[in-house]
Amino acid sequence: MKKIKRALISVSDKKYLKNILTILKKFKVEIISTGGTFKEIKKLKFKCIKLSNYTNFPEILGGRVKTLHPKIYGGILNIRKNKKHLKDLKKNNLKDIDLIIVNFYPFEKIVQKTTDHKKIIENIDIGGPTMVRAAAKNYNDVTILTSPHQYLSFVNQLNQNNGSTSLEFRKTMSRIAFTETAYYDALIANYFNKISNIQFPKKKIFHYKLIEKLRYGENPHQQGAIYSLGSSINLNQLHGKQLSYNNFNDINAALTISNTLPNNTGVVIVKHANPCGVSIIKDKLKCYKSALATDPISAFGGIVLCNFKINLKLALELNKIFLEVIIAKKFDNDALQILKKKKNVRLIDSSNFRFNQDSKINLFNDILLLQNEDKIKFKTKDFKVVSKIKPNYQQMKNLIFAFNVCRYTKSNAIVLAQNESTVGIGSGQPSRIDSCKIAINKMKKFSKNHYDIVAASDAFFPFVDGIEKLVQSGISAVIQPSGSINDKEIIKFANDTNTVLVFSKTRHFRH
Repeated sequence: MKKIKRALISVSDKKYLKNILTILKKFKVEIISTGGTFKEIKKLKFKCIKLSNYTNFPEILGGRVKTLHPKIYGGILNIRKNKKHLKDLKKNNLKDIDLIIVNFYPFEKIVQKTTDHKKIIENIDIGGPTMVRAAAKNYNDVTILTSPHQYLSFVNQLNQNNGSTSLEFRKTMSRIAFTETAYYDALIANYFNKISNIQFPKKKIFHYKLIEKLRYGENPHQQGAIYSLGSSINLNQLHGKQLSYNNFNDINAALTISNTLPNNTGVVIVKHANPCGVSIIKDKLKCYKSALATDPISAFGGIVLCNFKINLKLALELNKIFLEVIIAKKFDNDALQILKKKKNVRLIDSSNFRFNQDSKINLFNDILLLQNEDKIKFKTKDFKVVSKIKPNYQQMKNLIFAFNVCRYTKSNAIVLAQNESTVGIGSGQPSRIDSCKIAINKMKKFSKNHYDIVAASDAFFPFVDGIEKLVQSGISAVIQPSGSINDKEIIKFANDTNTVLVFSKTRHFRH
């Protein structure tokens, strides 16, 4: 146990400060404080020594230098049982400081509110993190608090231990304190990388906050949690069970696809992180029915994302099958009441969700793969018609739509489309021709009208057999990236079979 006799308080977040001051007064703890915190303490009518009076040195440089003084750091960092340290303290007339309560300038909030570089720089805290690190290093003798959320447990410590804190408590606060300084420094480092347009610095630092621990990970024997760069993931769950690891994985896939669809248009159905139906028909009900018709069997137990507000008619239709999650940009009240009749379905309002980052991460062992997200907005000029027969306007729209869905389908990927809706999807096969077979089989099984269907491939066909399989099934137009040594043979086959063939300038694997 370590008795607290002297405390230094310097906080930007002054919530619950009175609770701390009350317990410190109870145990007759001397309080030192700086600038705004000193004024607040005096306003609350508690005794406090102004830091500049304690150090006999004024705050200088407009407040940039306040706590950076040997009298402060000597009081924090000295090891109480070290005779040499004790000798130094006596020689220099320094006193122990047993408690540090600090939180930092609100750098994160300022960056979110303004692009004023000068203002952002002035909100980089120097003294605060330095004091925190010093106290955390000397946790054997010093208690460090970095958040108002810790005040209650601290008050309980002092009440239970007659004004002292336990070693275990100080050690826990130290661990949290070093996490706070690391997080704070990561924010600053990433801000400078961002304004300098450096995507891949020599040292990459991530700063995520725990949103919640999940019931388990991908499987029940695995642990799982979700973190965010902000304080929220901006997905408002309105109803249903807690979201699982797999739910979040599928939600991410659905949101990623919907981000490339026209505003307030489109339905995406996802199962195991793969699209099993997508449509961008403007009529909401027809759009959902078209997406579902691609593969109604796979859609069972899947996730449906509507890139618009769900109305009553659509809610009645959605309620006809078992779905894990329904995501929409708001729900009409009567639609919400209908959907809530199923107690386990998760209803998510995504109207506040925004893509703020464009990084895609794959982490394994102690290796991290980092890349930009594949989010190119496709335009007609990004493609080249290489066949003799040219696509008409509707075919070209369908080809680009199919190619867009294809890039968010696990490779090797084949997507068949008609009327800006998918009619067959083959995903995740080691063989591209197997993906063709799966997509064709789904089309034949679930689609009644096989007229003017187009196909997209996420990478080039290395041999004629893949495109041949598609054409034999009645496909009238194909879009694929160029780059195969057999491109000329593919073009010749298309011309020999009167098939429209369009080449993309870019490949779009998704693993």
